Formats: sequence, structure tokens, C-alpha cells
Amino acid sequence: MNPYIEIIRPGNVLMALLSIILLAIIDLQFTIPVVLAIIVVFFAISAGNVINDYFDYEIDCVNRPNRVLPSGRISRNGGRNYAYLLFAGAIIVQMINYLITKNLITLIIVIFALIVLYLYAKIFKSTPLIGNFIVGFITGLSFIYGGYTLNNPHIITVGYYLGFFACLMTIAREITKDIEDMEGDKIEGARTFPILYGEKPSAIITAILIVITCALCPILYINNIFSIYYLIIIIISVIIFLYSAILILKSQTPENCHKVSKYLKIGMLIAFVAFVVGSLL
Repeated sequence: MNPYIEIIRPGNVLMALLSIILLAIIDLQFTIPVVLAIIVVFFAISAGNVINDYFDYEIDCVNRPNRVLPSGRISRNGGRNYAYLLFAGAIIVQMINYLITKNLITLIIVIFALIVLYLYAKIFKSTPLIGNFIVGFITGLSFIYGGYTLNNPHIITVGYYLGFFACLMTIAREITKDIEDMEGDKIEGARTFPILYGEKPSAIITAILIVITCALCPILYINNIFSIYYLIIIIISVIIFLYSAILILKSQTPENCHKVSKYLKIGMLIAFVAFVVGSLL
């Protein structure tokens, strides 16, 4: 894979883009502002991923030496400049969107998100739980941004609902990844929650967040946000999520945490399918 594509983490970017695409499908609205919003999210999340790799260079040399920057396929400074270019792209496209829509809320959301993404990578990533919360918050904010882009009160409400669920599940996945990365984080003197308080308490928090998310899933049906078809499909996600919770409680080895992280991502993708089907049928 081309290193400039690999470093933006296409899988993570696609997950973020789905937040806008999903809401557009629910609202049956694919306008120029929606297309521009998708481009903005692409640039913003890509920029966040690249700048994160820039600041994580030493840690990744231990944890993930095959990543683009530690492997030397892109120089560290080249990665930093690439991130700045992506940040600029997000701002420019959002400004164009603002000139078309005059939607100040979406402009504020984007500028705020870009600042948070940079500060997270530079300062807050290794702050116990706060860094995990920021990643979850940004993930949830994508849905809220999509809701305001579509400028439909019902879709804005849906965006808040989905953003909340995405936030909780993302925090759970980020804590799992912190357990997986403990070896390299210790070498760099990072102060993640698993390092400070242990693997088991971290696993318990992850499992609790997963269970809470699963327990709240029916609300989207009960409040008439989605149809019964959503409920049928979301059961698959719930099973995967709960199985992941059991796995992380049983073992906190890096290999098992990697497996749990993958399962959580699969469960979230199936949940997106449930959202779409539940809104259209």
C-alpha cells in the first residue's frame, strides 16, 4: 500500500466517513454540502491520524515498528508536513461549505475538532482516560457534525443519539488498545490508565462501557428512531460486543486485546448496517 494512504489509516477514516454517509442515507439527502462534509471529515480524521503517528514516533518504534514513520517509508518531518497539509485541506473545504450554507455551527464544530485532534496527539493521548475520552468524543462529534450539516431537526437528534453510542464504544476500544500497547508505552514513560492502575481494572471499565452501550441499544427503537428491523440486526452487534467484553475480562494479553479491538470494530460496522436498515425499512 502507498505509505501516504497507509498512514492515514483508511479503515478508521472510512468509519468516520460512514457517520456522515449514514445520516445522509437516513435523511435521503445527498447535496453539495453533504459531499463537502464528507471531504472535510476525510481530511480531518486523516490529519489526526498522521499527526498522532508523528508524536508517537518513539513509541511506535517499539510497539509498531512496521508503521510508515518508524519503518522510514516517510520521514518523521515528512509525516508532520503531510499532517499540516491535511489540516489545511479540512479548513479550506469547510470554509467553502460555510460560504454555500452559511451554517456557522458546522464551521465551529470543525475548527474545534481540529484543535482537539492536534492537542490530543501532542498532549492528552497519554493522560489517563482523558485521552480515551477525547477519541470517543471526536468519533461521536462526527455524527453531530453530520446532523447539523443536513440541517434537519430530526436528523440532528439522531446524530446526538448515534454520537453518544459511538463515543462509549470508541472509549472501550481505545482502553483495550492501551492495554495492548502497554510495553511500548512504559518504555516511553506514558501514563495511560492500564499502566497506572493495571490491566484488570482497565478491562473491567472496558466491559462496563460495552455492557452499558448494549443495554441502551433498544432506546433507538423504543423512541421510534429506528424500526423493528434495526432491533433484529443490532442483536448481532450486541452478541459480538458482549463476547468481546467476556474475552477482555478473561485475558489482557496483547494478542487477546488486539482480537477484542478487531471484534469491536466489526460490531460497530454491523451496527451501522442496523442503523441504515432500521431507518429505511
